[in-house]
This record gives sequence, C-alpha cells and structure tokens, in this order.
Amino acid sequence: MSGSKGAIVGIGELKPQRLTSGVTTLEMIAEVSRLAVLDAGLEPAAIDGLLVGPQVGETPQHVPATIAEYLGLAPTMANVVDLGGASGAGMVWRAAAAIEAGMCEAVLCVLANNREETAPRSPNRNPIREFDVPFGASGANISYALLMQAHMAQYGSTARDFAMIAAAARANAQLNPDAIFYGKPADVEAVLASPMIASPLHLLEIVMPVAGGEAVVVTSAERARALRKPSVHLLGAGEKVTHRAVSQAPSLTSGPLKSAMARAFAQSGTQAGAMDLLSLYDCYTIMVATTIEDAGLCAPGGFGAWLNDHDLSHKGDKPLNTHGGQLGFGQPDLAGGMTHVVEAVRQLRGEAGERQIDKAGLALVTGNGATMSEATALVLGAA
Repeated sequence: MSGSKGAIVGIGELKPQRLTSGVTTLEMIAEVSRLAVLDAGLEPAAIDGLLVGPQVGETPQHVPATIAEYLGLAPTMANVVDLGGASGAGMVWRAAAAIEAGMCEAVLCVLANNREETAPRSPNRNPIREFDVPFGASGANISYALLMQAHMAQYGSTARDFAMIAAAARANAQLNPDAIFYGKPADVEAVLASPMIASPLHLLEIVMPVAGGEAVVVTSAERARALRKPSVHLLGAGEKVTHRAVSQAPSLTSGPLKSAMARAFAQSGTQAGAMDLLSLYDCYTIMVATTIEDAGLCAPGGFGAWLNDHDLSHKGDKPLNTHGGQLGFGQPDLAGGMTHVVEAVRQLRGEAGERQIDKAGLALVTGNGATMSEATALVLGAA
C-alpha cells in the first residue's frame, strides 16, 4: 500500500479470564507470542526484534533479555515500551521505525499478564505519592472521576451520555465469545443502576481487570507481500505525553490524544470521518467521550449528541470497539491497549467473523496511559 510505514502480519490473543492459577506471566507471553508468529507464517528464527512491557510480574529488570531467553530468540533490537495503556499502540510504530532504520526485519510486540487471587505489590516513589495521594487523589477511579466531573461542569454532559458508551461496548461484546462480558449485555438503565464507585463513575463504566495477553508481529511492507496472509499497514502514527499526575494535567477536558491523532491523520493523509473502524482506548467512559471530541468527530462537549446520531455496532455508520472494547472485552493490564490493535487487524483483514464490518479499509487505534497522560494514535489500512 502506498505510504505504508510497516505492516502487521501476525496477531495472537489469549482469552481473558478473571483469575489464573499455576501459570506465570512468562508462560502467557510465550503462548501468545507463539500464536502471533504462527499466524504470521514465520519461523521463530525469523524474529529479530522484540518489544515488551516494562515489567512482567516475575521480572522487574532486564525484561527484554529475560523474554528473549525464555522464547529462544536472539534479537538485534530489543526494548521496553513504558506508556501504560498506550504501550501496545506505541510498540507498533516503534517496530516499524526500527525496521526502517535497518535494525531488524521482523519485530514481535508482546504484552501479557497473569492475575492471581493476591496481586503482588511493588514500591512506588512517584511524586504523586507525596503531592496527590494524601489529598485523596489515590488510584485511577478517583482521577478519571475528576475528569468526568470536569466535563459535566464545563459542557453540561450527563450521566446518561456516558452510560451510552458502556452500553454500546457491552452490546458489541455479545458478538465476541472471548469477551469477559459475553452473554452479559447491559443497557443504559443497567449502567446507571450499577453502584456508584467514584462519583460520577458507575461500576459498569470502569474496566474489569483480567488476565490475558496480546501480541503482533510487524515487518516491512515489502516483506509482508511475500507472506501468505493479508497484511495490515501502518499509514500514520502520533504520540504525546503531557503529565503523570492528574493534578498536573494541562486540561481536564482535552488530552494529549488530540495532538497524537492529528499527527497520525496528517501522516496518513486521512481524517477521523474517513475511518471505517474506531478502535478507541476505553478504560473509562470519559476516555472514549474525550477521544471522540479530540478526534474532531464532534465539537467539544458534543459527544452525547454524536452518540445519539450514530450506530456504533459493526453494521452501523460509526463502528466503535467492535470486539467490545476494554469495557466489554476486559482489560488484561498493559495488554488492554493491544486488544484494540488486534481487533483492528482482524477487521481490516476481514477475519472478524460475525462482527465483521463490511468493506473495512481504514481504522483509527488509540492508546492511553496513566490519567489521560500518555497518548499514542495509529491509522491502519488494509492491504
């Protein structure tokens, strides 16, 4: 494809589950990597690049070396991508850039985690512990509730507006047997009736943490043409990091994805309205609302009316998170952001089965880390 900056040629995904027993994160990484390399039609020896998350449970340091050793790889490029929920999308353009720089030819990008009954704790000396937590700003729920309150105060958006996002995610999840909420739809009334966790956030507007894993294999566009499966091309990418703690955010109603998406659209010569799939990071309903507005799909404060005017299903005019998104599929830790990449690849390949979009050609994928802090956007195109 003209303008391709690299191609995704293989994907792997583990079915999310609430808890795991007797399995390590490294084992899960190995299995999802095997699936991705097999899907690409490559031999393991062909993988000469490796991108991983910052910590894989048992391995707080030397992560790329540990995973390379475990998988039997000897990469000529290896690195950690530490962008929270934006790590998956961030890996894709870094892989393409490394290939273009001549450092490697086929990059495995992998994120996975187990989830045991008692989660391990690790020390955190981030400044947020001194300047935010003592005043009650502890944890993601509180921080995203603050963003939601700010949006409501500035624009008059309502609880029902936000609930539509969660209900749509649950509806789409009913066509994905792997989704954690498959067989468990929830309409707007059910979302609004769910317990209030951090006002104004209801329980069903918050992701369900799960165990799971995702992986993709990225090669050059030229090499992709020689492989058996249709490839999906990276046409544009953008990234922006503005803060860590929500108290330091430049804005509470617009985030760094605005800049990241604008760059991705400029590189690809596209715009938000041209996308056949919106694969938007959705840790909380407020994140989707802000992304819709920052993408330019509607004016600031207008997401509620925009939702009312569009059908978000795979048969609709604006398919959004057709796999159920994290709100319907589940959030396997940092791999949660990679689920959006994998679903976009499936749709653009025409492999989404019952939820397949008709003639999907372009997809916007977004990733978000911390509290609307670290942002990556990709525009992907079918071969």
